[in-house]
Amino acid sequence: MRPGDDGPAVGAVAVASPQDVAGVAGPAAADRRVSTRTPGWRSIVEYVLLVTVAAIFLVPLVYMVTTSLKPPDEVFSTPPSLFGSELRWQNYVETFEYAPFGRYLMNSLLVAVLGTVLNVTVAVLSGYAFARLLWRGRTATFGVFLMTMMLPQEVIVVPLFVIMQRLGWVNSYQALIVPLGFAAFGAFLLRQFYLTVPRELDEAARVDGASVPRVFASIVLPLARPTVAVLAVFTFIGYWNAFMWPLIIVNDVGAYGTVPLGLQSFLGQQGSQWHLVMAASTVSMLPMIALVIALQKHLVSGVMASGFGGR
Repeated sequence: MRPGDDGPAVGAVAVASPQDVAGVAGPAAADRRVSTRTPGWRSIVEYVLLVTVAAIFLVPLVYMVTTSLKPPDEVFSTPPSLFGSELRWQNYVETFEYAPFGRYLMNSLLVAVLGTVLNVTVAVLSGYAFARLLWRGRTATFGVFLMTMMLPQEVIVVPLFVIMQRLGWVNSYQALIVPLGFAAFGAFLLRQFYLTVPRELDEAARVDGASVPRVFASIVLPLARPTVAVLAVFTFIGYWNAFMWPLIIVNDVGAYGTVPLGLQSFLGQQGSQWHLVMAASTVSMLPMIALVIALQKHLVSGVMASGFGGR
């Protein structure tokens, strides 16, 4: 092309304007850009519902904490109020002076930690046996094992108490820990996860000379860490909140009583100390909150992997 012509010179680069790019991309691209910036009405409704449900669950907890800081004569004030005339932190001090609540906390912590270790250990091993090992009667045994989940605790309380009495475990830590440590839920949860692990990993390790315990400890168990964390939290909360079985098996509440039994000491014939009950309940929630925060990273992935995420 000659220099006098109106067209662009050789080697010149044509730069498209934003209007040209939008025209080439078409209206669909513009709609996508707009939709990513502004959430739809469905998202707004979902967020409103989530906030509403969260508020419904938080209101009793907030009321419990605020009531624990009220003076005794303002707990049932008329009209009811969320806060008292003063923040009475002395209620928490009186909680440990009115009853041996520190002993109750230590007993519950001991029972919950040891019981969680026992339950998780049994679930990890039995779940692996039901999922990965081949032995005669495995399916039938697992079916019978699952049937124990259908029995309410009220049905097995009497024979369980007789067994504990013959073993001499009444009014002891063993009776609080051992009977609840062999629940079928943990084995079922771990078995379902083990079934999702490809068997090619086991076969490759066996070809390299690894034994069954080595395959379990080095390959399968590390993959199950999030699911084990979920089971540990559920088990710890179950031990911590257990009331009926400790009420039956414990006679000396002062020595072997747990937190649920200790809360009854604030409800006596001389009157109910509701401000101390709320303070003790607030303190009793702290270990569970700390456990959930410590295992939060594993809980999110564990809930998704174990099927509790609503998938």
